[in-house]
Amino acid sequence: MAKIEGFRVINYRSLRDITMGKLWNTQNAEELTPMTAVIGKNGVGKSTLFDTFGFLADCLKGGVEEACDARGRGGFERIRSQGQKGSVEFQIYYKEDRNARPITYDLAIDLDSSERPYVKKERLRQRRKNEKKGQPYSFLILNEGKGLAWKGEEGGQLIDEDRGEFDVNNLIENIQIGETSEESKEKEIVELDDKRKLGIATLGSLKQHPRISAFRRFIEGWYLSYFTPDAARSLPLAGPQKHLNIHGDNLGNVVQFMEREHPKKFHSILQKISSKIPGVEKISTAKSPDGRLLLQFNDRGFQEPFYAQQMSDGTLKVFAYLLLLEDPSPPPFLCIEEPENGLYHKLLETLVREFREHATARRSGSQVFVTTHQPYFVDALNPEEVWVLEKGEDGFSQIRRASQDPLINNLVSEGLPLGGLWYSDYLDKR
Repeated sequence: MAKIEGFRVINYRSLRDITMGKLWNTQNAEELTPMTAVIGKNGVGKSTLFDTFGFLADCLKGGVEEACDARGRGGFERIRSQGQKGSVEFQIYYKEDRNARPITYDLAIDLDSSERPYVKKERLRQRRKNEKKGQPYSFLILNEGKGLAWKGEEGGQLIDEDRGEFDVNNLIENIQIGETSEESKEKEIVELDDKRKLGIATLGSLKQHPRISAFRRFIEGWYLSYFTPDAARSLPLAGPQKHLNIHGDNLGNVVQFMEREHPKKFHSILQKISSKIPGVEKISTAKSPDGRLLLQFNDRGFQEPFYAQQMSDGTLKVFAYLLLLEDPSPPPFLCIEEPENGLYHKLLETLVREFREHATARRSGSQVFVTTHQPYFVDALNPEEVWVLEKGEDGFSQIRRASQDPLINNLVSEGLPLGGLWYSDYLDKR
């Protein structure tokens, strides 16, 4: 199971410079947990933090200019932190699986001479086998769409950009005339014809670049939930679909797929889900005369079923989340903004437990990342899983792990719930 151990965001709206977890050059830091929650007051940047993952996924799918305008972002100048002139930058530190060597992805986006956003810099880096210290070797180097890519599972160039901007053109010239001392010869010169597209989007589709391909698949597999109960109440045309989409308007189609492809497992899944939703005894599908799919909920005490259009927001939401966790091939990274909205507070502990069990599963689990403002949700979390987002005196967001405060750790170890401590202002800056 691929896992993000840490990431950094620079100049993205209110996130002028925040880091969560471990990076290649902060190895003493604790990595992100399989289940991670970000809390904070209104307006501190929780939605912005959630959107950074959506923005990266959109960059891979359609390019950086399209991503800047998508989902109401308003273009690059609206995205770049107010008053800042540098690039918008992201760094992801992740492992493809538990025993793999970590890989670092760096992305910098800026405006070109025509005031259009473009990819200023891309890097993929990894330490060599048996190396646990020192700088990783870059196996993808792109400056403004031009650079080098190393084939296979090994090889790369050691670059120390702390000493100044790296001259990729000089490296290319040395390679072309055979004056490089680099050990690996399995490299190729790359020049993209569109600087608004990510290099990993193009090179990640080529078999000779397995490390780049793995990272591309990792981001493509992210699931960012923009679920709305109204979308789930729509009447889609009947037809099985393997995965729940980001809005949840194909909920019935996923049920139909599970019912057809995994009937025994699906029956046990529905029994499991029904036991967690108060009053629901059975969930099934039916086809309307015009070929549309109806999602049926049988409530205890009633002979006739209720349909999704009649069910509460909370019931549909819990059903969608639990069905998502039962996906036979789940996404590697599951990101949900405020999953508690519309839910009965006593259901939140169950939801957290289901998220954690899924995230910590040895196989076929997803890393779960949520934002929340509900203390009852936080009550079911550990201090290591919770990050507190706040506004600094300069107006930009700051973030810290709840477990960094010894007082919080001591109070939780004494049996006090973390959400209750948050409600009592123990987690706020003092």
